[in-house]
Amino acid sequence: MSSAIPLNVGIARSVRSDGAGGADGDKRVLLAEPRGYCAGVDRAVETVEKALDKHGAPIYVRKEIVHNRHVVETLRERGVIFVDETDEVPEGALLVFSAHGVSPAVHTSAAARNLRTIDATCPLVTKVHQEAKRFARDDFDILLIGHEGHEEVEGTAGEAPDHVQLVDGPDAVDKVTVRDESKVIWLSQTTLSVDETMETVSRLRERFPGLQDPPSDDICYATQNRQVAVKAMAPECDLVIVVGSRNSSNSVRLVEVALGAGARASYLVDYAREVDPAWLEGVRTIGITSGASVPEILVRGVLDMLEGHGFADVQPVTTANETLVFALPRELRESRR
Repeated sequence: MSSAIPLNVGIARSVRSDGAGGADGDKRVLLAEPRGYCAGVDRAVETVEKALDKHGAPIYVRKEIVHNRHVVETLRERGVIFVDETDEVPEGALLVFSAHGVSPAVHTSAAARNLRTIDATCPLVTKVHQEAKRFARDDFDILLIGHEGHEEVEGTAGEAPDHVQLVDGPDAVDKVTVRDESKVIWLSQTTLSVDETMETVSRLRERFPGLQDPPSDDICYATQNRQVAVKAMAPECDLVIVVGSRNSSNSVRLVEVALGAGARASYLVDYAREVDPAWLEGVRTIGITSGASVPEILVRGVLDMLEGHGFADVQPVTTANETLVFALPRELRESRR
């Protein structure tokens, strides 16, 4: 199943009217495509909206449904109550699990409180959960590359706590110990930087030459596609603005990728009002992208703000067309007549 179609990327270079940078007509925006909502986020947000339509407010969501301030605040205004743990939910109420997934212990806790549940876990995260369970059954040591404290990591590790070790980046490799070097496999959080993840894998393989790869790529297609688009445009950019929240792993990674790929500066913002006009001084080319949990309205707000500063020329930089769509949880699918 292919979720993206690679495309040729052509970035027209701006022609400056003088050596110092010229007029506003030379200012341009490179707009990354793809950007914004991925299939898993779209499914998760629609799950909560459909649950509200079907059951009415309030409904409860464990953690943030996706890591985006605007999405969470908008849903809260509609009657969604976000909680950290199941014991904050009244017995018998409706609880939605976020796109990042939960451990079996959370399912057990919800059942003990007679909660009605809808699981909005991204199917690509569920795939990693299944891999963890499978390799734990085969008694492998599972090296989970990810960020400590992230909900997705907690959910995946919870599937096989006796077999999973967290490896939080290349510098953590030296602390890893395994029982049998012939039975070691790595898995990863789906929203990591591809480059940093492969650096960690390379370091792990130096220590454990028999390290096995996951059956399929764990870093999600959308995370990879957004990073590829940023890499394509960053060398041309004086500034890259990433629209996304600070607790969004994939959004934070996009800033790192932009800087690593040659952008002179890169910043993460939730809203257009957070863009500091001082960032724009002396800048001719701005790259714009957004994390996988960011609605397009927030990107449009940044583009409108930049237009007011003379950046009216917007050139798309398209590296893939995404076609993947995930079905809603069965509890919310319309019944066939």
